[in-house]
Amino acid sequence: MRRGNSAGRGRGKQEDRRGPSSRKPNSNRPKKKGSQNVENTRKFYKPKLKEAENVLSTKDSSEGVRLNKFIAATGLCSRREADVHIASGMVAVNGKTITEMGYKVMPTDTVKYNGETIKGEGKQYLLLNKPKGFITTMYDEKARKTVMDIVGGACKERIYPVGRLDRATTGVLLFTNDGEVAQKLTHPSHGAKKIYQVTLDKGYTQGDFSKIAAGLQ
Repeated sequence: MRRGNSAGRGRGKQEDRRGPSSRKPNSNRPKKKGSQNVENTRKFYKPKLKEAENVLSTKDSSEGVRLNKFIAATGLCSRREADVHIASGMVAVNGKTITEMGYKVMPTDTVKYNGETIKGEGKQYLLLNKPKGFITTMYDEKARKTVMDIVGGACKERIYPVGRLDRATTGVLLFTNDGEVAQKLTHPSHGAKKIYQVTLDKGYTQGDFSKIAAGLQ
């Protein structure tokens, strides 16, 4: 009993000694730290949202923006593909067909592609953990379920899948209206790597491994 009491008193003293030391740093902390973090977060994100509202709302708005950059900002295609559309006479500015590379557009200009007006919009990026049973396409002629049935109402901008995953495949799938990013991630010249985790329903032989190492189509 004495040992228990002495141990209890010893623990009590130790807790008393720790108590003030654990409370002391709290008194030195700045007040309303949480509110300061919120303000910093808002200040960090506001410029990005403002810049994304329109591709022409930048410092060079008085000088205009290159036509291929404007087209890519609408999510229609990449800049390189936009150059092809411009050269083929598919793009018109203020009713005039433009085939000149490097042509610049102003905020008041009306840009049309294939007769339809296109506008710069904020870039959107969405990640989906794709489930099984959905096809990676914008629409399906056989009325099967597509990934757009899941993310179709995620934002007002027209986003599309970057790359594709098979119907029975699950995993990360990126959606965006940023043509430049889509081009860099999908074109072989940029060397973007794709990692797949495959589960087999049966064992494989050394011959199967050799075929995989050599590459399958």
